[in-house]
Amino acid sequence: MKTFPKGGVHPSDHKQASGSSIEVLPLPKSVCIHLSQHLGAPAEAVVAKGDMVKVGQLIAKSTGFVSANIHAPVSGIVQKIEPAPDVTGFKKPAIFIDVQGDDWMDSIDRSTDIVKTTELSPEEIIVRINEMGIVGMGGATFPSHVKISVPKGKKAEILIINGVECEPFLTSDHRLMLERGEQMLVGVKILMKALQVDKAVIGIEKNKPDAISYLTGLCSAYPGIRVEPLKVKYPQGGEKQLIKAITGREVSSGKLPIDVGAVVHNVGTAFAVYEAVIKNKPLIERVVTLTGKSVKRTANFLVRIGTPITDLIEAAGGIPEDTGKVINGGPMMGRALPLLNVPVTKGTSGIVLIPENEANRREPMNCIRCGRCSAACPMGLEPYYLMSLGEAKRWDDMEQAHVMDCMECGSCSYTCPSGRPLLDFIRLGKNSVNRIIRSRNK
Repeated sequence: MKTFPKGGVHPSDHKQASGSSIEVLPLPKSVCIHLSQHLGAPAEAVVAKGDMVKVGQLIAKSTGFVSANIHAPVSGIVQKIEPAPDVTGFKKPAIFIDVQGDDWMDSIDRSTDIVKTTELSPEEIIVRINEMGIVGMGGATFPSHVKISVPKGKKAEILIINGVECEPFLTSDHRLMLERGEQMLVGVKILMKALQVDKAVIGIEKNKPDAISYLTGLCSAYPGIRVEPLKVKYPQGGEKQLIKAITGREVSSGKLPIDVGAVVHNVGTAFAVYEAVIKNKPLIERVVTLTGKSVKRTANFLVRIGTPITDLIEAAGGIPEDTGKVINGGPMMGRALPLLNVPVTKGTSGIVLIPENEANRREPMNCIRCGRCSAACPMGLEPYYLMSLGEAKRWDDMEQAHVMDCMECGSCSYTCPSGRPLLDFIRLGKNSVNRIIRSRNK
């Protein structure tokens, strides 16, 4: 069974929501749509207070190549445009819409018919994906049109579709593969056409045998696409780890997947590409897992972007009394929400409610030089050393120690017997080093 060779850990799956079919969450009374919910430059509002908008209407335009359009996820009246807290707790510019009905743009095909071909050229596909505001749905939210715009001098040889979903608790990708598999495969073919490649591999961990079996059967009608079952090991879904597991190619430090001829997209992104190209539908909704050990009803909700996270929690039976933290994303790479009344964004894959007895960190002890963090690091770094440099604010030394290669998977902190906050200091260092690099390149 294929996997990546370096590092990795084996946290418990806790995939309680894997048996919960996707259900449509009722429309909220109002939505808050942040203008920066993707990597790159924030979008710029093209509507004003008092404007009536329809579902799918452009409300904020991208302001650069690495940026993304934003469309109205609901119909109604623009109530205001002002900063509002996002999942980090910091206020960012946002558009507020009071929901009135559910009036969609006529240009969007809302039929359930599955169309398997497109007459658009590769260049036109990239333009459409850009126009529809499609971003990476695995959590990184990198604008998708940028990924498939292969730089001059580079050549894509293989498209890899990430169906791993290695984060504990999260099951939105799993359900999407089972319930929207055909549409997702059409999206894969569209991405292949845009990249002008004839080979695509869908990587899925073996703890999802139903998805492996189902998509393998569907792939018989889609030449060039195959499913690759993978060993269960976190962080198998990391871009570089997935490329190594499937192709055997190593993306070296400072390089990108395209440097080894690979392009990686999430299964949710492939489905969004299908809807954008075939149905002319912008990215206005996504599947979000709501789960936790004490949650009354785990669920996978189809949610309009901008919906308050509190709506999802209430639909799942409310917050259990023993809840200590609410995590945006999975427990390994996700972060605790400082506020609950913040909106779902394009990058919200799951909300996990953690019980109090598991939420609190234990008091960190001295490093015992056991080396477990180094053994677990899938990037071959030395987390204990990077943390010590971070504590001393030795940013230049952190850069020399390749801190920017860290994928923030949390494997180091997970394995540390002394409970040391390794990832916290590494993140601090990455942010500081990144600022230094940006100022140096101006």
